[in-house]
Amino acid sequence: MLDVLLLVVFTVAGTALAWKGGDYLVSASERLGGHYGLPPVVQGAVIAAVGSSFPELSSTVIATLRYDAFEIGVGAVIGSAVYNILVIPSVSALAGEGRLASNRDLVYKEAQFYLLSLAVLLLAFTLAVLYYPVETTAESLDGRLTWFLALLPMALYGLYVFIQYHDSVDYRRTAVRKRVDVRRQWAILAGALVAILVGAEFLVRAAVGFGELFDTSAFLWGLTVVAAGTSIPDTFVSVAAARVGNASVSLANVFGSNVFALLVALPAGVLVAGTVTVDLATVVPMMTFLVFASVAFFAILRTDMLLTTRESYVLLFLYLVFILWLVAESTGVTGFLP
Repeated sequence: MLDVLLLVVFTVAGTALAWKGGDYLVSASERLGGHYGLPPVVQGAVIAAVGSSFPELSSTVIATLRYDAFEIGVGAVIGSAVYNILVIPSVSALAGEGRLASNRDLVYKEAQFYLLSLAVLLLAFTLAVLYYPVETTAESLDGRLTWFLALLPMALYGLYVFIQYHDSVDYRRTAVRKRVDVRRQWAILAGALVAILVGAEFLVRAAVGFGELFDTSAFLWGLTVVAAGTSIPDTFVSVAAARVGNASVSLANVFGSNVFALLVALPAGVLVAGTVTVDLATVVPMMTFLVFASVAFFAILRTDMLLTTRESYVLLFLYLVFILWLVAESTGVTGFLP
């Protein structure tokens, strides 16, 4: 009983630190973005997205280095991506005016690049199994993900930043820059990073502890405990933007957060370890659901470039289906995850 209580304390403390650290980090990042004359979409897709996704990056690196549990990072990133694409836009629409407006730049640039990110990450996992297989059991498809393969998604993120940079260059020519205390904002940003690192340590420790205590896969706990804790900053950023009528920043933060998590957070765990083992039989079912959720979201968003109240409830229902599936997997009702 005491072990469970301690793990719950770790989870709550880690979530609180990730939340407040992410809040301060994003606020400082946005002020610095305004000071340097960055457009709203770039602030949402790069500045705010990197800030609010830093918990996922920290969790992946800590899980790989300290606990030799890269699967926790994979679960956290995929679980967070599902949450981001289904829950955050829905909550933002409901918290705003009951709808969330989009535009063609978001749908045709950010959304398509996000789908490309999914494809490239799955390609890296597949190449690991094909060219660096690990013989384990007949049910698993394990492969070694090397630092060279990890550079593939990170190179794609470099292209993403390059595209956003040129958009910001065109915008800065006419933008009115905001005056802020630059040193103070950078100091706040540094302190927020420290708080997020400590919070990520607590969340990963809780995921490892729950897995050992209940004799279940650490991957499932990464999908739930770590993913939920690290997604809270993204939620507050998008909801706050939607409430003030800035839907472009809200949606761009969702897309940008997922792109950063898929193309940078996961490969970072590989780079710090040199090589990790990935089980394709476990990753593919989760990636399949993420692709399905993403396609459903883009199809709904494309209709009139608007996310309505009814459509928000549809997306929330899909996330409920996802949670029920995880419960069925953990209890042995279904067996898609070996």
